[in-house]
Amino acid sequence: MTNDELRLLIEQQISDSDLRTIAYKILAGERISDADCLLLYEKAELGFLGMLADYVRTQKTGDVVYFNKNIHIEPSNICIHNCKFCSYSKPQGDPECWELSIDEMLEKITETDEYEITEVHIVGSVHPERGVDFYCELLSEIKKLRPEIQIKAFTAVEIDYMAQKANISFAEVFEKLKTAGLDTMPGGGAEILDDTLRQKICASKSNSATWLAIHQAAHESGIPTNATMLYGHVETFAQRVVHMSKLRDLQDKTRGFNAFIPLKYRKENNDLALETELPWTEDLRNFAIARLYFDNIDHIKAYWVMLGKELAQISLDFGVNDFDGTINDSTKIYSMAGAEETKPTLTEREMIDLINNAGRDAVERDSLYEPIKIHAYGDKNR
Repeated sequence: MTNDELRLLIEQQISDSDLRTIAYKILAGERISDADCLLLYEKAELGFLGMLADYVRTQKTGDVVYFNKNIHIEPSNICIHNCKFCSYSKPQGDPECWELSIDEMLEKITETDEYEITEVHIVGSVHPERGVDFYCELLSEIKKLRPEIQIKAFTAVEIDYMAQKANISFAEVFEKLKTAGLDTMPGGGAEILDDTLRQKICASKSNSATWLAIHQAAHESGIPTNATMLYGHVETFAQRVVHMSKLRDLQDKTRGFNAFIPLKYRKENNDLALETELPWTEDLRNFAIARLYFDNIDHIKAYWVMLGKELAQISLDFGVNDFDGTINDSTKIYSMAGAEETKPTLTEREMIDLINNAGRDAVERDSLYEPIKIHAYGDKNR
């Protein structure tokens, strides 16, 4: 749909003058304010948001959807923190806890040789006995085994503990990790960047300023990162906007975020013990609003393990342009919380078909969003 066609449709169908004003601002390529964003959360219907988000997505990145061939490694779920929303962490001695050795983690990578993975994603708990030297050794051994593979690893919360344990700065942690082989960093641990809320759901975890400072240090060290938002628990719309505003401000400063990833709270096996989860329509509204708000982050990612394949595919019509990776049944963080995908695996062929069947070109990428291979929609030889 063209800009003029959208304007006409908005004039004909949107009676709310405030929403019309926001829509015209978006179509003019202007940045929406925090107040605009809150109004979208409070008043905008799904169809209106989807229409605008799909337009913005097309203008920004065209009809392509990115994916990569990756494996997730979770070194341990033994954690010093006890976040109320978490279904993953366990104390030492618990029958559901684990701690993988470096050799065991290397073996997991070796087992994927036939899949030609290009990225290993390493995220786990904050293990009380493991510090920066352990993780530098892990990274170095991975690079020895597969020097061409890109490593995306460690949340800001893990980096915070490494710095505290070694009594060094965040910049020094990143210097060590980068030398050992770290290429990029995921965006976990952000939850909601509002400290009043964090005191309720993850009181012992790094606060908002620390999370942001760690990502800024990563960007300044030449390490791009992602940003996440855990939504659908006890946060308000206003707190989501505060969270997103802090991320957008940091991106203005550093341009270091590759992607924004909304992560849905799942209610099983955690201390929040909420009775219900948000309906799928709210997931799609959240993706669309993220696309409209983040004018300075190119990629909005649907984590299909959390959403399920079908809803992730639908999200491509609501501003999403990244489908994450093949993963190869190697993550438990969401399955332990009751996610749709209990054994998360997609073959390359399945990933391409999901994207192509949504009418988009599937683009295999590396960790830095450099294209590796394009599988065009409508290509009979794909």
